[in-house]
Amino acid sequence: MAKSHAPRRGTLQFWPHRRARSEAARIRNWPTIKEIKPLGFVAYKAGMCHVMAIDTRPKALTKGEEISVPVTILECPPLKVVAIQLYQTDSLGLRMVSSVRAAQWDKEMERVLQIHKKQRQVEGTFDDVRLLVATQPKLTGIGTKKPKIMEMALSGTKEEKLKYAQDKLGKEISVSDVFKEGNYVDVHAITRGKGFQGPVKRHGVMLRHHKSEKARRANVRGSWSGPSMWTAPHSAKMGYNLRTEFNKQILRIGMQPDDVRCPAGINHYGVVKNNYVLVKGSVIGPQKRIVTLIHATRPHVHLPKEVPQIRGIIL
Repeated sequence: MAKSHAPRRGTLQFWPHRRARSEAARIRNWPTIKEIKPLGFVAYKAGMCHVMAIDTRPKALTKGEEISVPVTILECPPLKVVAIQLYQTDSLGLRMVSSVRAAQWDKEMERVLQIHKKQRQVEGTFDDVRLLVATQPKLTGIGTKKPKIMEMALSGTKEEKLKYAQDKLGKEISVSDVFKEGNYVDVHAITRGKGFQGPVKRHGVMLRHHKSEKARRANVRGSWSGPSMWTAPHSAKMGYNLRTEFNKQILRIGMQPDDVRCPAGINHYGVVKNNYVLVKGSVIGPQKRIVTLIHATRPHVHLPKEVPQIRGIIL
């Protein structure tokens, strides 16, 4: 019989243990690639399904056979570049020195940003250039028009970044401009909120025997320290945390939304109307939540580079 292994979880697994400020994930570490393009993209989680694909793993027992692979459908409406932000490096890190907005903004941008009539120009010295992009939920069927504003880093030298940013200012960026099939990405998103939960569900505290005295689910002693310490597994709000999943493979970048369109729509999401991405495995967060994909920051050398040949999508 296998040995049970249940290490302590919850409070000490992630620290600080706090809820996210916004549904838009904050990216603290950007990768480095050779191509001159944005390092990430923002999509909407539609749901999960599975595909029938030919296994291309060289050492797999099912190599060359058709297998079922679970995938997550991410709808990817194009991003709108609304501004260019210039940064300069000082003793405290990056400091924004200038910002150049697009000449024309959509009317939905008034819901999130104040539009200034005066147009600025690129001026002064700078060390880094980043794009300020906005999602376009009006192109989807999730039922909201208010866009999400996020900052997106670029690859290349600062002169190449500035030239690329000036070319894209006020235009749209497609998911195919950022990723290719077979790329490995890191997924940054906010987990599903579960509300107020007790220590049994929140931290995996073992219930005491029915003949034990007093409380049945009291805080655990020993390595967890005393019940009044911050390391003790207390009941509190659970979920809605910023989390990152590394090295998720993109199996397909689809340009025909009819391939993943159900007659009645995907449960809890609706009908996919834009380009989509199939990511191998599951992705954190509920349906309709934005998911930020960036190029893998620490790709493993043993990850398979071959892309499974998809024969069909089972919805």
